[in-house]
Amino acid sequence: MSDRNQFGKWATILLRVPVPWVFVLTYLAGVGIEAGFHRGGFFQGYKPLTSVGYVIFTVGAGLAAWGWILFHRAHTTRVPGQDSTKLVTSGPYRLMRNPMYVGLAVAYIGEAAILHQIVPLALLPLTIAYLNQVVIPVEEERLYEVFGSEYERYQNHVRRWL
Repeated sequence: MSDRNQFGKWATILLRVPVPWVFVLTYLAGVGIEAGFHRGGFFQGYKPLTSVGYVIFTVGAGLAAWGWILFHRAHTTRVPGQDSTKLVTSGPYRLMRNPMYVGLAVAYIGEAAILHQIVPLALLPLTIAYLNQVVIPVEEERLYEVFGSEYERYQNHVRRWL
């Protein structure tokens, strides 16, 4: 199973940046690019977008928090690359293996709607690709090393994303 992560040393270096900060830094990069080319946001006349954004943000933040709380209650790590002490499969983990990341992505979309920003949305796929290609493979490798066939069964029955 150790061949799952081909990034090795790079993954270790990249994982030093906490995943929530990856979302924040990507978003801020998008804000900076957008400010350089277009001031004042998009669709400013469409006020319902702000309200919809708050709903989307709240749903995403709630999902991420729910996943975090379940890990906290299980007394297991919330740090990518560290060994878990318990395999959490309840709550949103029955439907997807990465509800905290899904929640952060949904909250990110909500924030873009609240602030009427497009460029940060255009950069979100970069963050998702990073998670999918670097962070999650490291986590999955560690989970397999710790839980073996139990994790493999879970992985075979529950999708990585929605």
